[in-house]
Amino acid sequence: MAGRINDEDVKAVRDAVPIDAVVSEYLQLRNAGGGNLKGLCPFHDEKSPSFQVSPSKGLFHCFGCQEGGDTITFVMKIDHLSFSEVVERLAGQAGITLRYEEGGYNPASQRGERIRLVEAHKIAAQFYEEQLGGAEAEIGRKFLAERGFDQAAAHHFGVGYSPAGWDHLTRFLRGKGFSDTELILSGLSQDGRRGPIDRFRGRLMWPIKDIGGEVVGFGARKLRDDDNGPKYLNTPETPIYRKSQVLYGIDLAKKEIAKTSRAVLVEGYTDVMACHLSGITTAVATSGTAFGVDHIKILRRLLMDNGSARVIFTFDGDAAGQKAALRAFEDDQKFAAETYIAVAPDGMDPCDLRLTKGEEAVRELVEPRVPLFEFALRQIVSRYDLETPAGRAAALDEAAPVVARIKNTASQHEVAVQLAGMLGILDTQFVVRRVGQIARWARGKGQGGDSERGGRGPQQQGRTPESFETPRPPSGPALNLRSPAHRTERELLKLALQRPELVSPAFDAYGVDEFTAPPYAAVRQTIEEAGGAEEGVRDATEYLTRVRETAPDDTVRAMVTELAVEAILCKSVDEVYAGEQLVRVRQRAVERRVRDVQGSLTRLGSGGDPAKAAVVQNELWVLQQYGKALKDQGAAAL
Repeated sequence: MAGRINDEDVKAVRDAVPIDAVVSEYLQLRNAGGGNLKGLCPFHDEKSPSFQVSPSKGLFHCFGCQEGGDTITFVMKIDHLSFSEVVERLAGQAGITLRYEEGGYNPASQRGERIRLVEAHKIAAQFYEEQLGGAEAEIGRKFLAERGFDQAAAHHFGVGYSPAGWDHLTRFLRGKGFSDTELILSGLSQDGRRGPIDRFRGRLMWPIKDIGGEVVGFGARKLRDDDNGPKYLNTPETPIYRKSQVLYGIDLAKKEIAKTSRAVLVEGYTDVMACHLSGITTAVATSGTAFGVDHIKILRRLLMDNGSARVIFTFDGDAAGQKAALRAFEDDQKFAAETYIAVAPDGMDPCDLRLTKGEEAVRELVEPRVPLFEFALRQIVSRYDLETPAGRAAALDEAAPVVARIKNTASQHEVAVQLAGMLGILDTQFVVRRVGQIARWARGKGQGGDSERGGRGPQQQGRTPESFETPRPPSGPALNLRSPAHRTERELLKLALQRPELVSPAFDAYGVDEFTAPPYAAVRQTIEEAGGAEEGVRDATEYLTRVRETAPDDTVRAMVTELAVEAILCKSVDEVYAGEQLVRVRQRAVERRVRDVQGSLTRLGSGGDPAKAAVVQNELWVLQQYGKALKDQGAAAL
């Protein structure tokens, strides 16, 4: 078992890998002001960005689901890795050699499981790509050439070839120190009669990478007639590969998708290649599964769901392609982006289109787009006999919910009128009213029309209000942010965490009881136990790390992260503003103490102990004088 990673090396990794660079590998970030960045949270579904990253502090926090932490925490949560696995991965990216408190340097046998599996795939991808140049792979090179892909194209996408023998890759990876157990677990090998054998043999290989650019699986294309396997064979589900959670080409397309707020969905690996080589560098494809909810989540983080975002589906014009398009429309409402469909002339896919008509034709394919809802409507209507009243009524029952789900309410009325024309119903207002009725019912249920899927009416859906998901409330005790005291306490704690040099050393003299909100009192106590705000003046990054590690539980730790990331309310944060917050918190504490002392004095009454009354009276006078000084002199009286 690997020893504990040296603390100095962990700090070096945190400092060397900027959190915004890491997070940007998974979602699009935009300026949030105050030096922070924002994006759609990858840990829960949301329509507007509440996920913020503070590059200067190396922290992230979601104000919607309360997830937060540093760079290491982010990768642990999003990729489901252990602490050591994340540090090892980031250290490798930064070129940092890790030291271990026990067991010396990190030998291969001590690496985390995921790190080992990713490394095996990386080596396998290099192995396959080298094999593509061999004599045996002539059939693979011919396959690519016939589809218009030269050696440079193959290299750009990492296309390779798996030798036809039983265990070429298996023996190669064994020689690199991988065990049989690891090879089976990775999906690169499978059990044979005499031990592990290669899973992929005699096939053209496409490496499938996650959004971070790491190879996690392969797609293998059949080349020979004597191969009795399926046309395409994909990596099975493994600890690092979930086909419903990867998009082929996302590593190459993510930056352009984020930049242009546009994504193109195609059906195969060669279609992605054809699109990218034709200039459509936002193209991606699913790997051995239908486009679904998890794929939508990947794209939404990159698209940021702004009003100009576009998702364009390209499907074959045959029945299977039309079915795929309708299936994609089932999840259309989960996008804030507008969705469209593009079907090439003669039903050709982008690869065939590029081969027969050139790259310009591929670029033109995604331009004259048809809204996905319009395509869905025409497909629905085409299934009914519109010459009969019963056929028109049945078509309306199935099509009206589709129109009701159109997100742009301004165009909903217009499309309803178009639907009436498609159906041949002269009373267009009847169709408009029907659509509006369904839309209002859907809004009342909070589902935006989802309950009408497949043409079922409200009475047929069978879902009660209790079955709909509700947002998870923030953890920890409730805070009353309308309270001036709570607002000021929050602002002072933000300053103590973000700009400790402005409130130190005065802040460290404040008692925990000066913070009236229990969560804020807990944060104040945590800062004290971590050495005080003065520690932040010496090393701001290490200070925040120490405060978070000192937190007694996840609730307090989340509050620390939230306060460290949340923007300070003043545009120009300086000593004057910091002094105002210090004074306000102290003034309110003094006022509370004055009321307590006055109550004690009242309880002593005229018949009480004169000596005790004199002490209490003196304390009251001191407090009142201090309160007056704070009012007159401000921060100078602290």
